[in-house]
Amino acid sequence: MVSTSEEPAGSWDQDYDDFVLPLLEDKQPCYILYRLDSRNAQGYEWIFIAWSPDYSHVRQKMLYAATRATVKKEFGGGHIKDEIFGTTKEDVSLNGYQKYLVCRSAPAPLTASEEELRQIKMHETHSEVSVDTKHQTLQGVAFPVEREAFQALSQLKSRKLNYVQLKIDIQNEIIVLANTAYTEVKDLPARVPKDAARYHFFLYRHSHEGDYLDSIVFIYSMPGYNCSIRERMLYSSCKSPLLDVIEKQLMMEIVKKLEIDNGDELTPDFLYDEVHPKQHAHKQNFAKPKGPAGKRGIRRLIRGPAEAETAID
Repeated sequence: MVSTSEEPAGSWDQDYDDFVLPLLEDKQPCYILYRLDSRNAQGYEWIFIAWSPDYSHVRQKMLYAATRATVKKEFGGGHIKDEIFGTTKEDVSLNGYQKYLVCRSAPAPLTASEEELRQIKMHETHSEVSVDTKHQTLQGVAFPVEREAFQALSQLKSRKLNYVQLKIDIQNEIIVLANTAYTEVKDLPARVPKDAARYHFFLYRHSHEGDYLDSIVFIYSMPGYNCSIRERMLYSSCKSPLLDVIEKQLMMEIVKKLEIDNGDELTPDFLYDEVHPKQHAHKQNFAKPKGPAGKRGIRRLIRGPAEAETAID
């Protein structure tokens, strides 16, 4: 349903902030279609703006995320030149849109593994998600990640930090930064709360077969029934969407994902064996036992009729 529309007064960039920003509510997601002055073979080109503020209700966020593809399809994907997703007004303002255009046109310096991941992402088949496809929208709850938490993860990726702990602010429905203290393997058990769940990202520096490695390990700690049912459900539901954002948007490679009940499990041997699991020894085929020595047994040779007649003659 269209809630409002405006006739152009000037050029698209002159009208942009005056038309778009007043429509943005602090706790209510919405879709905005803004017409540009440029045209293509199908007519005027448009910007599709998906507004989903951080403090809007989770149900609203999930509903809008699930219907975005359908709305674009019904409007006509060929008319949409650019798509902007924003959680703050700065993201979807004219200045934010211009920054988006600059970032999109500038190739980011990628490592070989990041480039490979980008190519895989480009060739992914994105299925359409609508309100009826509940099995897709119920796989997880995508709480927003606090800016400070995302910055800490970026520093972990660039090896400026070696440990980042995140927690869920249940009241405000957001994932926030909990701890970035320098951590060695021996310190890990003390980082795990005994009465609350946490997400841990640890830069595991170690040697393996003569090579020095620094591998990022994700640890999901859930101390069983010391947590409320709601907390257990939220941490479990948010885990996959959080990792998806970190691996695809931040392009962080996580070599191992662990789930533990107690920090005492995080011994040096346990961590090493999880990151480098031992290969199972090759199972030998069953060998047929040899017969008794010195006894060959009777000859298993049957003569044919012709051989029998020759022997009688």
